Amino acid sequence: MTREPDRDRNSSPDDAADQPLLSLPTDLRDELKEPFGPIETDAEELLERAGTPIIAVGDMVTYHLRTAGTAPDVSVVDGQTERQAVDAEIREAVTTETALSVEISNPPAVLTEALVLALVDALERPEPTTIVVDGEEDLAALPAIVAAPDGASVVYGQPGEGMVHVTVTETVREEVRALLERFEGDRERLWTLLS
Repeated sequence: MTREPDRDRNSSPDDAADQPLLSLPTDLRDELKEPFGPIETDAEELLERAGTPIIAVGDMVTYHLRTAGTAPDVSVVDGQTERQAVDAEIREAVTTETALSVEISNPPAVLTEALVLALVDALERPEPTTIVVDGEEDLAALPAIVAAPDGASVVYGQPGEGMVHVTVTETVREEVRALLERFEGDRERLWTLLS
């Protein structure tokens, strides 16, 4: 089943949810290469230490967690890994084995309102949800960390190394908030959506 994310967070019909809400400044790109948690290479070991809910950002991360026997509570996928299309088998595995699927647009190096709303809505749902992004999902881990409850696990890919496992705490959340404050765009709207 596919549905659009709810638009009940003080939005108006004129809101352009697919337009960039925040853009990544060039000078922050290197900082984002530093992982927010330990890098794991074994999905089963990661899952033994994972809290709930589990939010997976990336096709390969989602695939490895599902192959290890656990469907993430929220998956964010875009059909690519390291700027290359994923195999059809992986694409099918990460987009078809879920209770609910939401399709949104999110261009590279930005966060759209549609992506942030879809994350928040997915975290409120009891059933596993896959957010299928037309564009790029690379920055989705940031609002996911802010929106997720303490103890949740946000897992995203670290190119060429493995999966970064972030256990959400207030300390990590504040670190990510400080980073997002340095993005360009409507930060006030972002905090409204994430509150």
